[in-house]
This record gives sequence, C-alpha cells and structure tokens, in this order.
Amino acid sequence: MKRKYLNDAIIGNRKMIASLSSKGELLRLSYPTADYRQFIDYYEMGVKVNDSMLIKLHDDINNTYNQYYSTDTNVLNTEIENTYFKLNMKQEDFVPMKKDVLIRRYTFINYNKIDLDVKFLINSKLFSNLNNMVGVRICDNAMIQYSHDFAMTTFSNMPIYSYQLNNVEANISSGVINDKDYIAMSNQSAIAYDLGILKPGETKEFNIYIYINKNYKVDVLDDLIKEIDKIKAYDTLKLITDTKNYWRRYVKKHETIKVKYDDELYNAKIQKILRRTILLFPLLVNEETGGIIAALEVDEEKDLCGRYAYCWPRDAVTISQALDMVGMYKDADNFYNIFLRKTQSKNGMWEQRFYTDGRLAPCWGYQIDETASVIAGLYQHFKIKEFRLKERDIDFLKDNLIMCENAMEFLKNYIDNLLNDKRMEENLQTKYSYLDRSQIYKHVSYDLWEMNEGIHLYSLSAIYAAFDAMGKIYAELQKSIKKFKIPKETEKLEEYKEIIKKYILENLYDEKQNILKRNTKDSNMDISIMGAVTPFRVFEPNDKIIQNTVQKINLTLRTYTGGYLRFENDGYIGGKNPWVISTMWMYIYYRLIGAKANSEECLKFVIDTATPLGLLAEQVDNEEMKSKWVIGLGWSHAMFILALGLEELMK
Repeated sequence: MKRKYLNDAIIGNRKMIASLSSKGELLRLSYPTADYRQFIDYYEMGVKVNDSMLIKLHDDINNTYNQYYSTDTNVLNTEIENTYFKLNMKQEDFVPMKKDVLIRRYTFINYNKIDLDVKFLINSKLFSNLNNMVGVRICDNAMIQYSHDFAMTTFSNMPIYSYQLNNVEANISSGVINDKDYIAMSNQSAIAYDLGILKPGETKEFNIYIYINKNYKVDVLDDLIKEIDKIKAYDTLKLITDTKNYWRRYVKKHETIKVKYDDELYNAKIQKILRRTILLFPLLVNEETGGIIAALEVDEEKDLCGRYAYCWPRDAVTISQALDMVGMYKDADNFYNIFLRKTQSKNGMWEQRFYTDGRLAPCWGYQIDETASVIAGLYQHFKIKEFRLKERDIDFLKDNLIMCENAMEFLKNYIDNLLNDKRMEENLQTKYSYLDRSQIYKHVSYDLWEMNEGIHLYSLSAIYAAFDAMGKIYAELQKSIKKFKIPKETEKLEEYKEIIKKYILENLYDEKQNILKRNTKDSNMDISIMGAVTPFRVFEPNDKIIQNTVQKINLTLRTYTGGYLRFENDGYIGGKNPWVISTMWMYIYYRLIGAKANSEECLKFVIDTATPLGLLAEQVDNEEMKSKWVIGLGWSHAMFILALGLEELMK
C-alpha cells in the first residue's frame, strides 16, 4: 500500500467523499459514507508531451502548483504549470449534490511557441485482498475495476486511446501503454486518452468521471453501461455551476456566527476558517443516522494510530454542539435521536467508538466519559435550539428520556463502585446489567486521550455535568408536561454532584501547590483538567484552585510559539507539538475570565497555522508553524466554532 498520511483538501456531497493532496492527487475516495471503505491504493494522472517520458501531474520537478477552492464551495481547483513545455493544466474536482460521481474537469492551454502533442494517462490501483479480489474490464470506452461487491469505473467524454491491464509498471513511465486483453485479474490498470495537437495559444477541455456502484445484482454490467452513458451526457458546466451555487447558499444559510475584528487580515482569516468549517461538517456526518466521524481517514494500515474515520460519542457531542452553533440542527437532532439510541448498550453505556451506521467499530478500552458526555450534550442541544429558534422542543427531551435514564443508571453505579458505597449492592443486579461484577461498573477507565487507565478528573467532571443536566431535563419536562412526575431518585442527583466534587477535592487535588491533578496516579499537567471548568463547570473560572492550575499549565504545556501541548511527556506522533484543541481550550478559558490579550494570542496561533485552504489540523508543527498530522479534524473545527460562539453559549 502507498503510505499517504495526509488529506490536504476534502470534497464531496455527503455520500461520496474524496480527499486530495496539495498538488491535486486523488488520495482517497469513499462511498456511500465517509467511513464505509477505502477503494483507492493510488490513483495517478500524467501526460506524455511530444516525445517525453510520462510527466506526473502531481509529482514532477518542472511543475508549479496553485490550489484553491472556488469561493465558499467544495469545488477544488488545482492549477499545474509545466515550466519545461509551458503547458498549463487546470484541474477542477467536484461531486455534484444529487449525482454520486467524482468529476474532474481539465483545461489545457499551450503557452509554448511550438505544437504540443499531448496524451493523458491514468494509472489506477485499487485495494484487493483474498476475500474481495479486484479484476478489470474495458467496456463501453470505460475502465471498470470491479470486485465481488463493488465496481469503480473511470471514463471520459473522449474515447480511450490505449490501455494496459497487466504489468502496468513495466511501461507506464514511458507514457506508452498497450495490451491485447480486454479483461484481466489485475488490481492495477492504466488507460490513456489522446488530446491531439495543441497549437500555440490553443485551449482544450475534457472530463474524467469516476463512478462507484455497489453490486447488488448478479448481472450488473448492463445497468452499469447504461449509467456510464447517462453520466457522459451530463451538462458538466451546468453541474459545476449548480454545485457552486448549492454550497454558496449553504454557507450563507449557516454562517450564523457573526465575528468582526478591527484588523481586516485577522478577520479575513477567521472568516475563511469559519466558512471552511461549515463546508467540512456535512462531509463528516452520516445524513441518515447522524453519526459523525472524527476525520477522514489518514492511516488505513494503523501504522501510527488506531485510525480516525469512526464516530466517538464524546467527540461527536462536541461537534454536534458546533453544528448547532452554525444552524445544522437536523444533523445534531439525528445524532441524538437516531445514532445514540441505536448505539447505546443494554446497560446504558456507550462503547468507545462506532461506524456511522451504528455498528460497533474496533475498540481497545472502556471510557466512562463517552457516556457522561452524551447526557450533558443532549441537554445543551435542547437549550441552544431553544435560544436560537425561540421554541422549546420538549418532545426531544421526552423521546430521549429513557435513553438518558438508562445512561444515568450506569453512571450512578460507576460512582457507587468508585466509592465502594453500599448502594452498589442493591443496584448491581439491575435489568441493564450484562457483564460480570468485576467489570460492569469498574471505575478504572481510559482517559480522554485514550492513553492512560485510571480515575480521571475529566471523566469525573463529565459525570458531574451529566447529573446536573439530568436534573435540568426533569425540570424542563415538569415545566412543560402537566402530568409528568419526577422520579423519587431525582433528589439524589444533587447529592451525587456533591459526592463527586468532594471526591475530586480529596483525591485529585495537590494540597501543596493548590492545583488540580489529572488523575489519581501521577502529577503530570494535562489540558483536559480544564474540562472541570469548561464545559463541565465543576469549578468556576476564577476559583483560586483554577487560577493556580492554569499558572502550572502555562509553565508546563505552553510552547514558545504560543500553542499548548496536550499533557506532559506526550509521546503521540512525536509529542512535542501543540494541539489546536488544547490551544482553543485555553482561548475559551481566557475569554471566560476576560483576559483578552491571552485569548487573542491563542486564537492568533490557531488561525496563523491553519492550512492555506482554511482547514484545521489536529496538531501544529512547532518548528515550522504548519499544520501536522490529521488535517480537517472535526474536533479542532468544533472547538473553533464553540470559541467564536462563546458569548452566545454563555447566555
């Protein structure tokens, strides 16, 4: 497999999602959801000009590049200038909103003084394995790469000039390919198109289409050929115009956070990230279930991480709050009403992560804050909609009450187990229990970062917020429904909050330094300690214990560039880089206490290290001050939105 730990640009239409490099190389293509599967090992384009060898469009020493999105859209433009032949090639990539096909529009302009004879080549290798072998067939002027359950078809509005289905690597670098067979067992194949002679100053255009269909029928070829012919007949210029108009209307509708700074350049950078976030979010959400992936995948082989294209309930809760802030209420509704109901375990908890269709994804541990975050987030979703839309969606709370109560039962037993309280004995054998006694409510879980097992401040703070939210949910229901009766257990919710805060002060407090600790095992500073302030409000921002903790955070986690690390001795992907999440967390804190200069410094760090396309990464290279590792991380973009909308959230 070709290693490609990046996604510089992301486009799509909610069902078909594609990522590209900064030079326009197609890296990934997913369908029919962003997390369903990865089809492409690599997909390379090139040209043969006159008697040259193959010039790779996305990797040649004589090529210069300029890449940008069409304003406020998910239409990506990559301008490639081959300085040797003075050949300009513009590549426009987009997916129409109602047609699940990736369209690549090419415009070639000859700026040379001589004629240029141009052949255009595509070298496509798909993932293949013992259980899903890939073959290829040339049919109807299309290259159909197929397996048992899908077919990926590449074709153009021009006829195929030549092709090679076997042993592609032997000839592809020469730019001359030829094969006697029309069908083969190979998962790597190539096709070529003859663009003909470009006179000096002449322009030529043509389109490449990439279509994926799932093979539901035994004999799918006839239907596939009909679909190919239908796609070839598309009015591509109209489609690209319609696609641009759709996304521009989408941005206009969802740009509900108004931010204005006196510095015009500063303001423009913020607006660019804000609008790119609005355009990114729908590509991360499963429209049918409400499941939200953390990011488009970057590490299919799990060389450096456990993969990203899954839905963590906790991460998705934060993203759903950001969805609310930009008016994407339906997606947030679906997350709670469909996805979370579908994925809750019988004992009330949520596991670590899921596929967006609701199936359990590969996990490696138990995280109590996944469950607690849902309850706190659900109530906040209700309140944001009430504030924004001036209406009380009391049915939302009523319909999700049983889900919340089941989760609260799990959280109660977690706390009882933590305290070894006698109440544990009477609650242990409930109808929601299905694990053995040593596991079901164990108090040792993974932390927010999924790297340390133990008892964590962030996790307890999330549970505290869940108890607080549950009490407010009951109060909202009682206020709106005449016959609604609050359960007797409700009075214990405040008691549990007091118990949790007492436990924190007794076990997660460094008395000598008057600061909070991240867990009961070590004294390493950790940005997740700030969760006790925001969003969970166990402590107030101006509490002395918080002021002292922030001072220690600044001494240990703040880098010389102004960004913040996750925690001391972090070894993930090098461990020396600030995180966008950490830095925005500190921005929010400083805004809460009115420290404008400090908050501005955090925000400036984030906007100055965004990618040229306006995407936020997970981390920032502290030496080069550039985005690093996962680009387009949903959690980073969500924290940015929540920071911009903080004043509204505080009302």
